Amino acid sequence: MFAGTGSDVGKSIVAAAFCRIFLQDGYRPAPFKAQNMALNSYATPEGLEIGRAQAVQAEAAGIPCHTDMNPLLLKPQSDHTSQVVLNGRPAGNRDAYDYFRHEGRDVLRKEVCKAYDRLAARYNPIVLEGAGSISEINLRDSDLVNLPMALHAGADVILVADIYRGGVFASVYGSLQLLRPHERERIKGILINKFRGDIRLFESGVRMLEELCGIPVLGVIPYYKDIYIEEEDSVALATKSAQTERGKVNVAVVLLRHLSNFTDFNVLERDPRVHLFYTNNVDELAKADIILLPGSKSTIDDLYELRRNGVAAAVIRAHREGTTVMGICGGYQLMGQEVLDPEHVEGEIERLPGLGLLPVTTRMTGEKVTRQVRFTLNGQEGTDTAGPLMSGYEIHMGATVPVEGAPDSPLTRMEDGQADGYWVDRTCMGTYIHGILDNPQFIDYLLAPFADKVAAAGTAFDYRQFKEEQYDKLADHVRSHVNLPLVYQILKGEK
Repeated sequence: MFAGTGSDVGKSIVAAAFCRIFLQDGYRPAPFKAQNMALNSYATPEGLEIGRAQAVQAEAAGIPCHTDMNPLLLKPQSDHTSQVVLNGRPAGNRDAYDYFRHEGRDVLRKEVCKAYDRLAARYNPIVLEGAGSISEINLRDSDLVNLPMALHAGADVILVADIYRGGVFASVYGSLQLLRPHERERIKGILINKFRGDIRLFESGVRMLEELCGIPVLGVIPYYKDIYIEEEDSVALATKSAQTERGKVNVAVVLLRHLSNFTDFNVLERDPRVHLFYTNNVDELAKADIILLPGSKSTIDDLYELRRNGVAAAVIRAHREGTTVMGICGGYQLMGQEVLDPEHVEGEIERLPGLGLLPVTTRMTGEKVTRQVRFTLNGQEGTDTAGPLMSGYEIHMGATVPVEGAPDSPLTRMEDGQADGYWVDRTCMGTYIHGILDNPQFIDYLLAPFADKVAAAGTAFDYRQFKEEQYDKLADHVRSHVNLPLVYQILKGEK
């Protein structure tokens, strides 16, 4: 298990690195995180939902993702409530106070332990990931994901600390001292992450930590800038430059308050023909060639905010002046005539007018659709219905249909013939399919009207091959800075 001294110390990335390392070394690893809290989720091949981080780690391990890798997913809906997804299916919304009280924890504990046991029967080794800090002593009796899980699994725990944020000695030593003796026995090593500068300057620090803690420091991993692994949260999105670039298609992703599945835009961000940025600034939106409305965990709340802050009007105005607008999932719902919620699935508002760019209406329902899909473009201008099959996935609540009198005009058609989305013309479209932009054929279709801009900028690249290369680069980076023979000695019980 890779546990942390705190949040955002790099546990997910380190776990992904070791999934790839163990695969390279001839093992059959699998990732596991008992409980994850994230808006960025993914649909398994069985059509169930897990945290995106575990899907990424499974990809690094070279295996299909499964709900047993993340049996409990919390999707925040506000500062105080989350949707609880258990074994891939929604199990209701819970208030944080109620959720973290002891009542009902035994049921959840049994479920996550059974998921681990099933996974451990099929793969070896299991690369577990903790959550937040291992030393939240006020929560430890109700904790499902850190040391109680390590104890159930009999896992060796490696404590990951972020040296860049400062206080690494106190965070490591303090974390260990707050553990109970039987918990401390499980900690077999320390990893220092995100080091910047000359590592030789920290050699004395390594010795001091080992003397203080009585546990070996397994490595000091330098911070990197040239390896691209999908991020788990959207904290850094707003820092991506909104300065438009000449000779490229400028693509603005609307920065929603409840933005989810922002990994939909990773391929565009790497495409040499595109400059992609995230914004909710109306002046910046006006400069974009393409505006993308992303997924949302709370469509009605985001729609209300877009109307309040002027972004809705800015998007409508930009489209009227020739900007392409496309919505994905919640963004597709936002583009319609209205969003209805008579059953109060999302909140108290029962109806809110949409942006009016698509002649569709959405009705929120309690049932969540989660599935992987294969599809073709539905014969729109410049496309062929017999074109290559593309792939993506759906994770959404609500059903969207054309308003009365509007023609059927789906953007895509599934392999089974089912229609998806709506297409007005090349400048106005929406879809429920996450990952649609991972397909080079669709990106080519989206960018085709801007041929004059992209002629000299290059061509699309193979994103799947790119990701494989990044996992290998990450594994090489970690290998070169970690005492891997000692890690294997620990795992084999020789240390």
